[in-house]
Amino acid sequence: MRILLSNDDGYFAPGIEILDRALSGLGEIVVVAPESDRSGASNSLTLDRPLHLRRAANGYNYVNGTPTDCVHLAVTGMLEYVPDMVVSGINLGANMGDDTLYSGTVAAATEGYLLDIPSIAVSLASKRGEHFATAGRVARELVERYLREEFGAPLLLNVNVPDLPYAELRGYQVTRLGRRHKAEGVVKQITPRNETVYWVGAAGPAADAGEGTDFHAVANGYVSVTPLQIDLTHTGQLGRLQDWLAS
Repeated sequence: MRILLSNDDGYFAPGIEILDRALSGLGEIVVVAPESDRSGASNSLTLDRPLHLRRAANGYNYVNGTPTDCVHLAVTGMLEYVPDMVVSGINLGANMGDDTLYSGTVAAATEGYLLDIPSIAVSLASKRGEHFATAGRVARELVERYLREEFGAPLLLNVNVPDLPYAELRGYQVTRLGRRHKAEGVVKQITPRNETVYWVGAAGPAADAGEGTDFHAVANGYVSVTPLQIDLTHTGQLGRLQDWLAS
């Protein structure tokens, strides 16, 4: 098996090194990750400048672009083969609910999926980062499961792992994405040069976090596994829109 690893925290982040070690022995592993932290980059592609692919001392490849750039460049230009799987992470922090729209971690996996490669995004659902090894073990279990039995359909999984010792996990739950409340307002600051700058505010608390959601699973000690798709069409409004345009 040939596995492509990427992330949005950068090639130097501890999560990708732990993921690399966790998947060791399952096949040939190649790392292509951003040169710097590109959290929140979503599915953006760099089209206004050339990209540089370089190799770090630890053997990892890095790109001066987004997570999507990394996977796209690796699959369509760098590698002489198509990987059997893309695994993105391990992200420091949850990617649940609305977060998935902004997440570079999920975007790297999504790019693999768009290139017809089974893909998994793995996040440690905490900013403490105390139990990366737990998330690494979960990632290995999922890849091993895929090796034992392919899913039989295009696969894009968003996985969030509670920041707990592995022995304290209560298992896996297949979930849907929850929803957050409206994000907090931007934070305004004045620089030493008397310029006004703005920081994007924190994400809002969970609003739709009931049973069956990713928020609920993680809060109760379960690994949340959410199958994602790319079709954004609001099918429920197709007929209504047709009537509205015809009126």
